[in-house]
Amino acid sequence: MHTLHFESDDLERAEEFLSRAYARMSIGSDSPDVGRVTITRTTMPSVSVDELDLGFEMSYSVSPLGKICLCLVHDGTIRDHAYSGVEDAFGPGDVVSFAPPDRPYSGRICNARYNITMLDTGLLTQVASTAPGRSPEPVRLTGHRPHSPAAARRLRESIGYVRDHVLADPELAKLPLIASTAAQHLVASVLAAFPNTALDEPTATDRNDSHSATLRLALAYIEDHAAEPITVADIAAAAHVSVRALQYAFRRHLDTTPLAHLRRVRLSHAHQDLLAADPLTTTVTDVAARWGFFHAGRFAAVYRDAYGRPPLQTLGTG
Repeated sequence: MHTLHFESDDLERAEEFLSRAYARMSIGSDSPDVGRVTITRTTMPSVSVDELDLGFEMSYSVSPLGKICLCLVHDGTIRDHAYSGVEDAFGPGDVVSFAPPDRPYSGRICNARYNITMLDTGLLTQVASTAPGRSPEPVRLTGHRPHSPAAARRLRESIGYVRDHVLADPELAKLPLIASTAAQHLVASVLAAFPNTALDEPTATDRNDSHSATLRLALAYIEDHAAEPITVADIAAAAHVSVRALQYAFRRHLDTTPLAHLRRVRLSHAHQDLLAADPLTTTVTDVAARWGFFHAGRFAAVYRDAYGRPPLQTLGTG
C-alpha cells in the first residue's frame, strides 16, 4: 500500500500534482484569495482512495482518466459537472460516477470536501460478464447516479469500509488476500449501485454449462487456491464456463454464490488455524487477515454464526 499527501495554496503546483495523480487537467479560480488544496491518497492494487479538501471555488477540465472514478461529497458542492451531454450538480451525501473512463469532463468545485475512489476498469469484468460467449465484452457503467437511495447508501458504506478498515492499516492492506477481497467487495457494490451492461440472468448456453461437472471443477479450484487472491473470473476460467454460468451453477446446486462459497472455505481454514495457533504469538486479527477477512467485527460475527462461539474462544484450543 502507498500513501501520498499533498498540501499547497499554489494553483500551479496543485494543477501539476493533480495532473500526475489523475490525468492531464486544467484548473483555475476567480477567487481573490485562493485557499489551500489538501489531498491524501492511499492505494492498493487496482484501487486508490483520495480525500480532498478545497476551501475555495475552483474550475476543472480533465482528460479521460481511463479508470472508473467515483465521487462522494462530504461538504460543499460540485457544480456544472459535465461530460458527453450530461450535466449535473452534487452535494453532501451524493455518490456518483464522474464520467465514463474514455470521456473528458469539467465542472466547478465550490468549497468542497470530498472523496475520490478510482478503480481499474477490468475489475468489473472479474465479477460480472456481458454478452453471451466465453470472451465477453468488458462490463461498463451506463449511468452516473445510483439507481436508488439504498444502493447509494450501500456504496458509501463500501467505500468507507475499504478506506477505514483496509487502507487505514498499511500492514493489512499489503496482504494479497485482503486487497483482493476488499476490491471485489467494492466492485460488487459498484455493480449493484449503478446501471451497467452486465447480464444478470443466464443465457441458454449458461444453463447448459451449469451442470454438476462444472460445479466440481469450480469447487476443486476454490479448495486448491483459497489461500490465493482469486476472482470469480478465475474460478469460471478454471471450470471452462462464463461467469454467469458459474454463478448459475452455484445458485442452482448449492443455493449460494461462488464468492460466498470461497468465503466459507476461507472461514474453515481460519477455524483450523485458530485451533492450531499459539495464543501467545498469534491473535484472532492475524488469522482473520491471513484468510482475507479485513473487518474484525464482521469476521467475529460470521465465525460465531458458523461455529457457535466467538473466535477468541477457539484460539489455541486444538
